[in-house]
Amino acid sequence: MLYLDNSATTAVHPEVVKVMQDVLEKHFGNPSSLHKKGIEAEKILQISKNFIAQTLQVKPQEIVFTSGGTEGDNLAVKGIALQYQNRGRHIITSQVEHPAVRESCRQLENLGFEITYLAVDKIGCVDPELVKSSLRKDTILVSIMQVNNEVGAIQPIQAIGELIKKHTKIFFHVDGVQGYAKIPVQLKLWGVDLFTISAHKIHGPKGVGALYIRDGIKLFPQITGGGQEGGIRSGTENVPGIAGFAKACQIAREIFVTKSKEMSKLRKACIVLLEESIPAIVVNGPKDEEVSPYIINLSIPGLRGEVLVHALEKENIFVSTGSACSSKKDITSPVLDAMGLAQDIKLGSIRVSFSYETTLEDIEVFVNKLTQVVEQLLRKN
Repeated sequence: MLYLDNSATTAVHPEVVKVMQDVLEKHFGNPSSLHKKGIEAEKILQISKNFIAQTLQVKPQEIVFTSGGTEGDNLAVKGIALQYQNRGRHIITSQVEHPAVRESCRQLENLGFEITYLAVDKIGCVDPELVKSSLRKDTILVSIMQVNNEVGAIQPIQAIGELIKKHTKIFFHVDGVQGYAKIPVQLKLWGVDLFTISAHKIHGPKGVGALYIRDGIKLFPQITGGGQEGGIRSGTENVPGIAGFAKACQIAREIFVTKSKEMSKLRKACIVLLEESIPAIVVNGPKDEEVSPYIINLSIPGLRGEVLVHALEKENIFVSTGSACSSKKDITSPVLDAMGLAQDIKLGSIRVSFSYETTLEDIEVFVNKLTQVVEQLLRKN
């Protein structure tokens, strides 16, 4: 089995499973309880928070645990909008954001907020000058993702952050789900106020994530109740998941230091092999520019993406047609739409996404099988 859909989710690392099992069996107390078992659980929670904060070079009290990237994005976007709407009701985002941000903005539009959806260039990047020209006196939030989940484009976060720093009443949110522990993150340097991360993208468990909220920022809570996580996100914390998240962060950080250059070479090698084997292939998004080394979006003109996905599945190779959050819908990708790609390219796109465990041998197997599949399908056509 060759799994190349790691941008959708990753396999949980065996060491993460061990940590979670230990917490489930031995430290099952409610971290809000005052007795020994509760204190044990609360200690695990705090140790995990301290470690994740350290990986981002922020304070532990600036980390709020969530159920994942979607909740983190919702909390950031709607939390800022509803808390600071007296300052203004204008928000800036891009046309290539994850649905968690896009749909949060759509919901806010129904509440009377005005959203500017910035266009992107042909490789899926936002022009900082477009951000600058869109800023208004009533702008309260700019939300731009770090790495696009479908084509891997790395957005110019530092340049955008420098523009926003000049406007002290505007907050800057970055969806870092596809970037955290895979490419460099420098929140303070970039002027980021809120940053979303998720465990299951880095070989941690599903259902766990975190939101960095810069000290001094208040958010309108989306989940109210017992006041956990500083009153920002109520609900008994998922202690086993959070402990597993911290362990996944530790492993990913150690591997990042040794394998980041190797992953970039692996992506380039994959593209070279693809172009040599399938001359008609089209790489969507960045090829050699600022791009995540973990994502390749490609199309074969004349073939539909879902057909390729299922044909590869028969060969025990797993890829996707784009974002797993919307791939089952019979529509073209909003990301590829925004990039201005031709209809046949959009309909024929698939996303191949690596993990730090992917090898050159895996890439060679994938390219060989894809070449065979394409030849067979084109003969049928």
